[in-house]
Amino acid sequence: MSAEARIVQAVHGRSQKPADPAYVAGLAEELKQSYGRAGLIELYGRFATGDGVVDSLMRKAIWQAIARSCGTGLQVAGGAGFKHPETFEIGDGVFIGAQAYIQGRFDGTCKIGNNVWIGPMAYFDARDLEIGDSVGWGPGAKVLGSTHTALPIDVPIIRTDLEIKPVRICAEADIGTNATILPGVTIGKGAIVGAGAVVVSDVEPFSVAAGVPAKFIRWRSENDPMTNMSREGRS
Repeated sequence: MSAEARIVQAVHGRSQKPADPAYVAGLAEELKQSYGRAGLIELYGRFATGDGVVDSLMRKAIWQAIARSCGTGLQVAGGAGFKHPETFEIGDGVFIGAQAYIQGRFDGTCKIGNNVWIGPMAYFDARDLEIGDSVGWGPGAKVLGSTHTALPIDVPIIRTDLEIKPVRICAEADIGTNATILPGVTIGKGAIVGAGAVVVSDVEPFSVAAGVPAKFIRWRSENDPMTNMSREGRS
């Protein structure tokens, strides 16, 4: 006999706009003035992996100091990393899981909306990436935002030009564990991408897509537990 499923309330998705103590903003500004971009990146290495209160506070303050913009309530777990964080625009109440990595580009843009939850070991090629509000991002899920042109063919592929395409994850979408989103793809509002899917084309709003390559499975319905949870403000 199989065990029965149970429904419990989400935590991150139901929280209100979080407020940081006033000293956090002051600390971030002081770090920004004292260290500069290069110094902040070096400083981050000292606090990148620890689990203590001070380590968590310093990660938050450094992300806030170095990002183009950053809201309140940011949580950055141990081992989370970044490249070109000066191109990041981060909303309120964002959680970034352990060992997640966000790779921006010096001339790129990475926008992460309010109340986004990013699971551990996620990877983002964030050269041209927008993630809307209240998106859930499963552990190990990835965005690929660029590919080599592989031309001309007599040149090693790794030396050929990069083609960057925007990736858009619209508000309230949910990306399953270990899914991969390829360059140029838009995931519609409220859509669900199944675990392990490889998404090569756009996913319609409020639809469910899964598989390799990902295909439309069904529309979300009134009786879909995921739909009901989303309407109640859960992630």
